[in-house]
Amino acid sequence: MNYQDINIQTIEGWIADGWEWGKPVDHETCVKAKNGDWDVVLTPTKPVPHEWFGDIKGKKILGLASGGGQRMPILTAAGAVCTVLDYSQKQLDSDLMVARREGLSIEAIRGDMTKPLPFADGTFDLIFHPVSNVYVEKIEPIWRECFRVLKNGGILLAGIDNGFNFIFDEEEQHILFTLPFNPLKNPDQMKWSQETDSGVQFSHTIEEQLGGQLKAGFILTDIFGDTNGCGNLHEHGVESFYATRSIKP
Repeated sequence: MNYQDINIQTIEGWIADGWEWGKPVDHETCVKAKNGDWDVVLTPTKPVPHEWFGDIKGKKILGLASGGGQRMPILTAAGAVCTVLDYSQKQLDSDLMVARREGLSIEAIRGDMTKPLPFADGTFDLIFHPVSNVYVEKIEPIWRECFRVLKNGGILLAGIDNGFNFIFDEEEQHILFTLPFNPLKNPDQMKWSQETDSGVQFSHTIEEQLGGQLKAGFILTDIFGDTNGCGNLHEHGVESFYATRSIKP
């Protein structure tokens, strides 16, 4: 299997075990969203400011690697026209289940974001891309594809991992590895990933993530940091994630 197939199996195993990002939202959350009371996250804890979206009613939004029955149902209930692309069918099934339950319409496409996106140039008003590029070795092509499928003036909202989590053990007490973290090139990292049921994940530099967006043509307009939400690093106030807002001029 290639590493993407390993990650699909790993994530779908996590879902079966009650993974936080694979739990569909409940009916009450969707009712609130229909009434204008909603929030979504790109990173573990901090809601994305509503001004980052603007008026979402009627906006065409792509949830890129954003399955799980959470963000896209909420945004659809709030008035957006949503498409979700994810390589896990179980994640997509959760979105479709919530859509059926709530009388919503969500287009769900099974696809790999490392491949060219199956959309025409300038299709979307906004891309919502939570922390998921940790499952991808090369992310610069993803930014270029995001730029291509957005309309002029379109918005890219992305959650990114700064790499701190990859150097620590599971209890976040001891430093085990140096960066970059790439199990495809480091047997010790691959062994640890297999033993901890972590799939095949990758650290990425800020140059790859913010610099990659800029090189693709985006203009960065805002950013905020976030912690893991729990654990030793969180208790010490260490920001392990950033959320970015960029536009296609």
